[in-house]
Amino acid sequence: MALRATATAAEPELLFLPWDVALEDWPADLTVAMPRGISRHIVRFVRINGAVYAIKEIEEHFAQREYELLFDLRRMGAPCVEPVGVVAGRRDTAGEDLPAALITRHLSFSLPYRALMSRTNLTWETAERLIDALALLIVRLHLLGFAWNDCSLSNTLFRRDAGAFSAYLVDAETGDIQELLSRGQRMYDIETASMNVMGELMDLQAGGLLPESFDPLELGEEFRRRYEHLWMTLTEPVTVAGKDRYQIQTLLRTLNGLGFDVAEMTAESTDGGSRIRVTPKVVDAGHHRRRMMRLTGIDMHENQARRLLNDLDSFRLLKAPDSDEDVAAHRWVTDVYEGILARVPKDLRGKIESPELVYEVLLHRWYASERAGKDVGLKRATDDYVKKHLRQRPDEVAVLGPAVDAEVLGDDVDVAHLDTTPDMLP
Repeated sequence: MALRATATAAEPELLFLPWDVALEDWPADLTVAMPRGISRHIVRFVRINGAVYAIKEIEEHFAQREYELLFDLRRMGAPCVEPVGVVAGRRDTAGEDLPAALITRHLSFSLPYRALMSRTNLTWETAERLIDALALLIVRLHLLGFAWNDCSLSNTLFRRDAGAFSAYLVDAETGDIQELLSRGQRMYDIETASMNVMGELMDLQAGGLLPESFDPLELGEEFRRRYEHLWMTLTEPVTVAGKDRYQIQTLLRTLNGLGFDVAEMTAESTDGGSRIRVTPKVVDAGHHRRRMMRLTGIDMHENQARRLLNDLDSFRLLKAPDSDEDVAAHRWVTDVYEGILARVPKDLRGKIESPELVYEVLLHRWYASERAGKDVGLKRATDDYVKKHLRQRPDEVAVLGPAVDAEVLGDDVDVAHLDTTPDMLP
């Protein structure tokens, strides 16, 4: 059977890889070493024209099915890796059949859980943020009607997101998309995920890669509780008294704070009209991300957008109180966002995503100003952050770096040696 490929409009050079050689035998000079989780399949990474692609050997039927599932999930706005193509009909030089290959684009600035949790200084708070991200990912998938059926930390990648993490689905091989999931289907996913999380953490602990103080069973149960709480918050009807109508606005703000928009609300009277039962219809996640994109044209993760929008709103209040939102946003991008990036040397830009870098500089400035007793200014806070933190960090394209706990960033701000002369930037 002739070699055949199904692919999006991606990199043509992918067609010229040695598809007649099993992945495990590909030469080292062809592949790149990237942190990766445990996989049932052989996986290799290749870099072509600056882009990194993940290639997984898998039977053709499953490769084609996963390619289509990932394509549908991306179209629905789910956080997952980007499918690039499927190569089938592979044979080696001896004429023996080889498995098909599924190609996805590597998720830059991301790491598997083992690289994040295999640290002796891992805190319980950081672990909680990881399971928070996983719980939110599953809720988003369930709202879209996707049953994962094999949810685990191993099938997930994590990105730093303004002091938290964002989780992305990597392996959709066992998944299925339906119009609506039953509670039984959702609970199967959660039971599977909880057991897998506990097993994966026990595996790390047995290998001496996780502090003995950690209780995998407790963390697995905490994951289950957080999923249930989040699901109920997003989907359960809320009953309010007629005189407490403000609670409806409180509910909307709560849902927006979680990153979700509400398309419509259904209300029905109870107790003779004295109480109203409100059912929100939650739609796409990314409330703050969309607002940031609308105002600035900058795409970023949800938590990054939420934190930086707070800074934008404060900037408008202090620097442009008489301007409309769009004009103030333009000034914020020029003075703050681009002002910070312009002071970062080009050779250090690849160490961290730009929105995350801006967020960390603003956080660094806040700590430095608090300790100095006055505003240290954005220019000098940026320079100090670059000197004290950014230069020492590994490139985050491949390695995520230190823990996300906000306090870690601010604890070693040396105010005594920081130039606190006011500058023109806010």
